[in-house]
Amino acid sequence: MTLKKINTVLAAAFVLFILWFGTEFILVPETTAPTFGLPNYPSGDGGGFLVVKGIRDVVLALVLGVLLLTGHRRALGWALLVEAFAAYGDMTTVLAHHGSVATALGVHALTATAMAATGLSILRETRKVATAPAALTPQSV
Repeated sequence: MTLKKINTVLAAAFVLFILWFGTEFILVPETTAPTFGLPNYPSGDGGGFLVVKGIRDVVLALVLGVLLLTGHRRALGWALLVEAFAAYGDMTTVLAHHGSVATALGVHALTATAMAATGLSILRETRKVATAPAALTPQSV
């Protein structure tokens, strides 16, 4: 399997995973929230923030999906790198609020690192290689 195919499969998997997870936060935040890693479910009107998180995830997935479907692979690599910061931010949020260290590292940090690695791999795949100038031969002089 070529590097391009592997990168495409990984990027598509990220799109589907993030879209699914975001949709779950929008539709059933009360059952999805405990999987995020925070120790307590929000009280009062705090549940609305879970929907905001879901909308954020859906938008992140759609950005990646559009870039993947339109073939803008270099932009896709950069977007994966940038969007990895959202997952690192989720990790930091869980740790800062005394949530599950296992979830923070095993889910959020692992996802962020895999996204960043895939982004770098796509950037490597799409880089422009400088060609050496043609050597002068006696006939070309």
